[in-house]
Amino acid sequence: MMREIEVECPTCSPEEEVGHEVLKEGQSPLVRCLECGQVHAAKIKTPKSVSLKVIVSKKDTSNTYRTELDSETVLQVDEELVVDDEETGMVCPILITALDAGGKRVKVARAENTETIWGRAIDEVTVKFSAQEGTEKTEVIEKRVPGDYEFVVGAEERAGNTRLFITKIKIRDGNFRSRKGDAVLAKYVKRIFARKKGDSSGQRSFRKGPW
Repeated sequence: MMREIEVECPTCSPEEEVGHEVLKEGQSPLVRCLECGQVHAAKIKTPKSVSLKVIVSKKDTSNTYRTELDSETVLQVDEELVVDDEETGMVCPILITALDAGGKRVKVARAENTETIWGRAIDEVTVKFSAQEGTEKTEVIEKRVPGDYEFVVGAEERAGNTRLFITKIKIRDGNFRSRKGDAVLAKYVKRIFARKKGDSSGQRSFRKGPW
C-alpha cells in the first residue's frame, strides 16, 4: 500500500499542500500528485513521535496504556485507533470515545496537543439483545463477538441455544436501522431488538411473512 502525504505540487498547487503518493522513500524521495498526476521530488518532513496516555474500557473494566504516535496525527472521536503499548506488549484496536487536549474535552485534536485518549476496545464486544417472546415477555440476552462481526436486520442470529430474528438495531449515535438488509458492525451496536424463534415447526418464519 502506498503511503500518502500532503506537500506542494509545483504544477498544480505550488503554494498549497495537496495529497501525494510516495513512490520512493529515502534521501531523495519521489512523489506523485493525486490531483494532476505530476511526479516530482519532495522534501518529506519526518514528524516527531509522542507518547500518549490511553484509557481503554473493555466490558466493565478500564486500563491505562501508552501508545506512540506521530505528532502530526489527527485524532477524532468515533474513529478507530490501534493502541500498541510497548511496555506491556498489549495491542488492541479501539474506537475513540473522547479526547483531552488543552485542558478540555474536544472532538478533534493533533496528537502533539493531546493529553489523554479515551477509547472502547473493539477487538471483541458484548452485544445486548432485547429478545421478545410472545406479546409481553422480553429477555435481555448477551452475545460476545469480534468487533467487525456484522449483524443484519431480518437475519437469524444465535445466542447460545436461542434462535433470534433481528427486527431493529440501535447504533451508538442514537439512530436506528430497521430496514430488512440493513447491516451494522458489532462495534457500533448499542442494542439489538429481536424476536425469539421457537423450535415449533408450526411457527411462521420471519422471511415468509409478517410476525
